[in-house]
Amino acid sequence: MLLHVKIGIPHFLFNEFNFNEFYSIVMTVLIGVFQKLLPHSSASDFVILEKILWVQKLRIAAANRQPASIEMGEFTRDEYVAVDELPSIRANHSRKVSVLPLVFLIFYEVSGGPFGVEDTVKAAGPLLALLGFLLFPLVWSIPEALITAEMGTMFPENSGYVVWVSSALGPYWGFQQGWMKWLSGVIDNALYPVLFLDYLKSAIPALGGGVPRVAATWGLTIVLTYLNYRGMVIVGWVAVCLGIFSLLPFVVMGFLAVPDLEPSRWTVANLNDINWNLYLNTLFWNLNYWDSISTLAGEVENPKKTLPRALFYAVILVVLGYFFPLLIGTGAVPLNRDLWSDGYFSDIAMIIGGAWLRWWLQAAAAMSNMGMFVAEMSSDAFQLLGMAERGMLPEFFNKRSRHGTPLIGILFSASGVILLSWLSFQEIVAAENFLYCFGMILEFIAFILLRIKHPNASRPYKIVGGTAGAIFICIPPTILICVVLFFSSLKVMFISLFAMAIGLVLQPCLKYMEKKRWMKFSHSSELPDFGNEEGTRSLVY
Repeated sequence: MLLHVKIGIPHFLFNEFNFNEFYSIVMTVLIGVFQKLLPHSSASDFVILEKILWVQKLRIAAANRQPASIEMGEFTRDEYVAVDELPSIRANHSRKVSVLPLVFLIFYEVSGGPFGVEDTVKAAGPLLALLGFLLFPLVWSIPEALITAEMGTMFPENSGYVVWVSSALGPYWGFQQGWMKWLSGVIDNALYPVLFLDYLKSAIPALGGGVPRVAATWGLTIVLTYLNYRGMVIVGWVAVCLGIFSLLPFVVMGFLAVPDLEPSRWTVANLNDINWNLYLNTLFWNLNYWDSISTLAGEVENPKKTLPRALFYAVILVVLGYFFPLLIGTGAVPLNRDLWSDGYFSDIAMIIGGAWLRWWLQAAAAMSNMGMFVAEMSSDAFQLLGMAERGMLPEFFNKRSRHGTPLIGILFSASGVILLSWLSFQEIVAAENFLYCFGMILEFIAFILLRIKHPNASRPYKIVGGTAGAIFICIPPTILICVVLFFSSLKVMFISLFAMAIGLVLQPCLKYMEKKRWMKFSHSSELPDFGNEEGTRSLVY
């Protein structure tokens, strides 16, 4: 049989309906039907039909090509479909994500459920933990979501925050933004195998430490990386289903816990016994990454309206998804702050509902962490591919696997996760937050500068108040960033500053390699050039 499974997915599931593609699909089905009806026939019996199909596919590829010349092997944002290959996810899912799936995609980028919030109770007690997840969003999450809504609709493409900073500060600082965001994303991904094993260690104590834990961490990372290589990313309605599955056991636990709730437990606080470093870092980690969805803006259906609405609903979903499980856990179980560490919700489920509820919650945690891992790695890997398309990284980062996934980007991201697996949960969170803070500072600067330099640029969603309003909305999160950085340990600070210094040196080195032609760099013809004023002007108008 000459036709393979590669053409088994109809193109019109990805593209708008096209008669040529429909004709190609009909011919494929006819050949398959004849081969089933005539099992003893040889492939040569269908040579005419297959030649017709081959010519038709060539027509489709030629019709979808753009006039600009494209080097062999280069992927662009064209609707180009090579013969006998599936179109890339990036090119063909463009502007098809609606509001509800986008809400849950943001949910997974930011939260994924209340798995990992337990340390806030350990660090500061129930009262401050509950207040933290109500007040912290006002200072951080809402300003970041508003800025993402404005900038994401101003630049509705998949490069996200790299475009923001590059258009305001130039390609050098755009590279630094991409470097720090990629590092913080890889560090963030190193958390999910840790959280996954922490929820399993109550049922399998051997996973609590030592060689079994290291082996399990590496094995889980390799398996999830392979899933990402195969293209298993959480998108659209899959994210909706996984989000509901992750939150449902907490709804059931809430109903079962009603008879045991004691409101007096919610007011327990000891201001003399607060681990501010752990408290702030845990809050910050669980309520950031709202800007990550900007890298999917090009995939959204009518992003100028859909993105702001989805961010609004996602803020509500994330806050409620944290607050009510904490309300249940702290109110239904006697307080022992030492027990409140990552994975403790499974023990609470055991106390409230028994073994069946604990296993259900552990399964939800596993699915949530696996989903966040795959989604985060996909985002990180495609970010590297996007930077290569802009000439910021060597062209080999453009290489895709036969499944359409960015192969080199996945390998780089997976290697970073494995190298960071030796750090503890708290150290990983602190290092990620440190790098993320500096990336956010660049975003705030870019946001304000674009308001000043291009006040009349098209902004489908615009924060009120003009330039003064833009500055004002950045003040509270900037103060919070300074507080988080102040409480960072010397170890985390040294590692993070060293990582940032690598980026400062790496960009000039890459430009020198490009100049000497030691490595090949290319810039997509469809993307504006940040190196000149004309390209920047065309980007914002």
